[in-house]
Amino acid sequence: MDPWLLLITMLFLCASLHSLVYLFFHAKNLPPGPPTIPILGTFFWLVKSSNNFSSIEPLLRQLRAKYGPVLTLHIGSRPAIFITTHEAAHRALVQSGSVFASRPPALETSRILFSNQHTLTTAPYGSLWRLLRRNFMSVTHPSRLHLYSHGRKWALEILKKKLVEEAESSDEKAFPVIGHFQHAMFCLLAYMCFGEKFEEKIIKEIEAVQRASLTNIIRFNLLNFMPKLGKIVFRRMWKQLLQIRGDQENVLLPLIKARREKHKNIINKEEPIFSYVDSLLDLRLPDGEREFSDGELVSLCSEFINGGTDTSTTTLQWVMANIVKQENIQNKLLKEINTVTEAGSEIQEKDLKRMPYLKAVVLETLRRHPPGHFILPRAVTEDMKFDGYDIPKNAMVNFTVAEMSWDPKVWEDPMEFKPERFMRNGEEEKEQVFDIKGIREIKMMPFGAGRRICPAISMALLHLEYFVANLIREFEWSGEVDFSENQEFTIVMKNPLRVRITPRTNLHEF
Repeated sequence: MDPWLLLITMLFLCASLHSLVYLFFHAKNLPPGPPTIPILGTFFWLVKSSNNFSSIEPLLRQLRAKYGPVLTLHIGSRPAIFITTHEAAHRALVQSGSVFASRPPALETSRILFSNQHTLTTAPYGSLWRLLRRNFMSVTHPSRLHLYSHGRKWALEILKKKLVEEAESSDEKAFPVIGHFQHAMFCLLAYMCFGEKFEEKIIKEIEAVQRASLTNIIRFNLLNFMPKLGKIVFRRMWKQLLQIRGDQENVLLPLIKARREKHKNIINKEEPIFSYVDSLLDLRLPDGEREFSDGELVSLCSEFINGGTDTSTTTLQWVMANIVKQENIQNKLLKEINTVTEAGSEIQEKDLKRMPYLKAVVLETLRRHPPGHFILPRAVTEDMKFDGYDIPKNAMVNFTVAEMSWDPKVWEDPMEFKPERFMRNGEEEKEQVFDIKGIREIKMMPFGAGRRICPAISMALLHLEYFVANLIREFEWSGEVDFSENQEFTIVMKNPLRVRITPRTNLHEF
């Protein structure tokens, strides 16, 4: 027999045996789902998810009609449970929040990129996660976000300059804006992370290594299939993964060490900003009271930067795409902005709080175009019963974010972009308080829900509102829009937004 065929057969047999043993000993009454042959099902789903995990959404719609709102697919050696309705998600994430608050065991690629689950996003529910979350909130709490206003203004000025230069060089032709949005977000998050306004060369280096990890993370899922033997079969891909991680350390670690040298000045309040790195240098791990290693610090900084740039950049592009598509929305926004602010004045946080229609536009974008169609997988902290079924400890539990955001039972005309649905009686003057955290009930959850809800909600909404308000006040936007989607790390526009912008000669023309 051909040696490669023998090796692949052994991989299939091992995966099959592992799946059967796990199912026999851990769960007798899993949620229903289609029958699968582990020897084929495991490899099939891993290959499929390495290409585009959202491609299983049409299948999930069919399966929900047949099996109900909670169902099982066998992806990898453990069952993957999907919770597909608002009501079931609320029962799990909010009413049983402490049980559904953990993460599945780390895959091999995640161990490399996230220092064996030593980041806020990947840490299992417990003392390490509580430490990291408490520290993260000490930097990004809504009451502290005003401390980074200089960074927001700096990033905005960079963005406006690049947009004007691009518009002038394009000879009135439409040009893509996603790269400029992305660069501005990296400027802002690098400032918050390291406390420095870096020159463009350094920002570009940060951007390059961070984008490399994000754009390849789904493709690297294939490496998690029997990793010890897979390192032989997919050795070139393993080499690429290690190279990406090495490049990340080479760029971020010198910035961390430079900030460590300044740390005593931070403590003595001689530095103007307390950055995310500053907060990490004072932390000690719960197990043994040791400091975070260099690799763990790189992973935490990478998480902070990527978490604040990719989803925000994606959402900002979707916001502007809908504004370009519907001129009436752009006019309403401009009218509201000019009503709240004075000509020539800077748009500040206190101004944004008086712009309910702006908030409605951002919320409608997050509903209609959630950056992720699934939240990051959860795991229960112990074997439990849910809706009469067994949920094994460490099983992957997924929630269908996009399907909930588009549910016609909850949202009228769900595929239409209507910011007014977030206004009381459709009136711009009266702001309707929307429960984005899903505490009372879940209608949509672009940031997740429950104890593992994204801790950066306030920061993300502030950044989106700040950039949208300033971009609308400074420029008139037009262009052609294609709303086709494509999955990268987030759900992006398949054909990036191309626009024409015209500086507003009279900022208070309305």
